[in-house]
Amino acid sequence: MRKVLASLAAVAMVAALGASLRAESKTVKGEVIDVKCQTKKAENVGAAHADCALSCAKRGGTMGIMTADGVYTITGDYTADNNKKLIDFVAKNVEATGEVGEKDGAKTINVASLK
Repeated sequence: MRKVLASLAAVAMVAALGASLRAESKTVKGEVIDVKCQTKKAENVGAAHADCALSCAKRGGTMGIMTADGVYTITGDYTADNNKKLIDFVAKNVEATGEVGEKDGAKTINVASLK
């Protein structure tokens, strides 16, 4: 009986952990930025930094959305082919909808739509 209860408790803990790790669909608003440049220097955003961010995006750099509550690293289809779907949005304010999660302590968004 103890083994059965212990097994059930372990299964319940794993299920609870799995549920908390699932991504949640959400819309975030902010500027599409080059994460590496912005991490080096907080001022590396906006129109003054647009050419540099665009260059990084075209080379496949990690892009993100800087919001009021932090930076969401963009993952998924929008990053394919050296960020091909993101190029028109670099250094612009957007509304991105997608699966929001966390990886290695950083916020992520697997963008499903961007406007």
